[in-house]
Amino acid sequence: MRLMRLSRATTFALLLSFALTGCMPANVQRTPAEIAAAQSAATLAQQGQFQQAAQAYLALASQSSSRQDHYRLLAAEAWRQEGRIDLAATTLAQIDRQRLSGDEPARLDLLRAELALSQHDVATALRLTTQPHLVVPAALQPRLLELRARAMAASGDNWGAARTRIQMDSELTGFDQAQNRQQALDLLRKLGIPSLQQRAAAMKPGDRMLSWVNEALSQLGVVVARQEAALNQPVGTLVPGPDADVREGYKVPARIALLLPGDGNFAAAGRSIREGFFAAYMHAGHNHAPRPIVRVYNSHGTAAGSIAAYQQAVADGAQFVVGPLTRDDVTAVFNQASLPVPLLALNHPDNRQLPAGDTSEFGLLPENEGAQAADRMIGRGLQHAYVIISKDDFAQRAAGAFKAELLARGGQLDGIHVVANFTSALQGLNLGNYTSKPGSAVAASPDTGIFISMRPTEARLLLPQLRVANVELPVFATSHIYAGSDDAAADRDLDGVEFCDMPWLFNAQPGLPEHDSIAALLPAARDGAGRLFAFGMDAWSLVPYIDWMRAHPGSYLPGATGQLTADPFGRVRNVLIWAKFQNGLARPMGGSLEINDVPDTVPAPDAQPASASTPSTPNPAATGH
Repeated sequence: MRLMRLSRATTFALLLSFALTGCMPANVQRTPAEIAAAQSAATLAQQGQFQQAAQAYLALASQSSSRQDHYRLLAAEAWRQEGRIDLAATTLAQIDRQRLSGDEPARLDLLRAELALSQHDVATALRLTTQPHLVVPAALQPRLLELRARAMAASGDNWGAARTRIQMDSELTGFDQAQNRQQALDLLRKLGIPSLQQRAAAMKPGDRMLSWVNEALSQLGVVVARQEAALNQPVGTLVPGPDADVREGYKVPARIALLLPGDGNFAAAGRSIREGFFAAYMHAGHNHAPRPIVRVYNSHGTAAGSIAAYQQAVADGAQFVVGPLTRDDVTAVFNQASLPVPLLALNHPDNRQLPAGDTSEFGLLPENEGAQAADRMIGRGLQHAYVIISKDDFAQRAAGAFKAELLARGGQLDGIHVVANFTSALQGLNLGNYTSKPGSAVAASPDTGIFISMRPTEARLLLPQLRVANVELPVFATSHIYAGSDDAAADRDLDGVEFCDMPWLFNAQPGLPEHDSIAALLPAARDGAGRLFAFGMDAWSLVPYIDWMRAHPGSYLPGATGQLTADPFGRVRNVLIWAKFQNGLARPMGGSLEINDVPDTVPAPDAQPASASTPSTPNPAATGH
């Protein structure tokens, strides 16, 4: 299998050092001829001539009685490097473990375990890879865990095998990590939905396995409750000590490629995101933070265009890529055989594919808003909920996540209604004891609320009908209810509704360019397009910190779209703020976190953005999110 071949390549230098200077009896001097022969065998192995190296080591074993087991071990390792562990069986059987020293016994056990697996001797492989106090060199640790996982899976212990693969996840990179992650999820899916749900219910919030179990359930088609974001420490805090002027986690490559549609159906969305990206980019220079050269590539809003743009960016020397935008485009780029340059995708693929090792995802998901609405209601003591949504895809997805989160937090869904005609939105809606004839007021229940997901025009029709029906329950909504700018006359019907949204629209996040000033100058930042503009701002803001956030769970970046945090798979999530309609005006309900998000005293290189795209007319609705 490919993972094993790559593991052999990564451990070759270690094994070669053992061959040249490694473990052997210290009280026996080697002759010049033996030293020369050993160096010759090591050279053969270094050149990839493993079969010849194995024969040379066996010849040395026959000539040196005091070091024969040492050379036999090296010969067996050469056979293993050749991919022919079966040819090492006889040699391994001749090795006296008691005559080995240092790390050699552990290396012998790994070879014997791999041979046992090739011979379907699962019991021996399990014994050798799970024995107490087994210690191997750090470079061989992934190989030990991989063999242990294979042995567990072969024995039918899919849970143990999955846990072992997850244990080795942080020790792998690139294709190795992507392949290992997929194998771990394959093992978890084999447990089935009931078993996974039972295990998830028994786990504590901080359990490392919980995110993997939820990912497996999601891949099985189950809408699962998300893990609560752990916002423990902001990125960019000062490093203690003499280098206190350096901000922790800030790192930028020299060249960045920005992949966005410059024409086609998503050109307007691409323009808003691009202008937001460069607004944040220019703002980052106010305290002389280092900034890279940025070049924009037109992805044309198609899968083929996105692949071509990524490949061209790599050929042009880009060291980091931001984009593409739509789900189909991200899926196409992810499906390439390799991604040689790290990528921050601006959406999530449709096929639930995990990001590869150096790949991250950042998207504006309605599921995120639905889950946060459920958290909000539970936090307010509202254990019962009615759901009223439009037929739009975003509303359906938000409702599914709301339901999963509500039930996971101990709440109860009392009813869900998809509105077909908003002129009679309550027709067919069963609100139980919370509706009455006009003129007969019904007191609001202290533990019941309504969740809605729909556009402003639809909500303006729904809310008056609820009041006419004397339904006085508190109403919570997704950001879709707010057009992105104030319209007091039209939105007065929405008074009292609470909704989650991006802090930048309300200037609720200090340290960012001021929303109203930018919106007055740039059409791409006005009204609903302002959300895409904010999304672009955060796309830039994540670039210097994404590696730090992935390596430090619980770290977060207060951004334009919310507080940004990354999960173990490299998926960035934004925690939104809450606003409320009062006298027809939407106003934030809480505070915000402050952060100085760039270093203070580092020199700025001579770098200016270079654009290869063509401006186009914005169409904020065409996002693909």
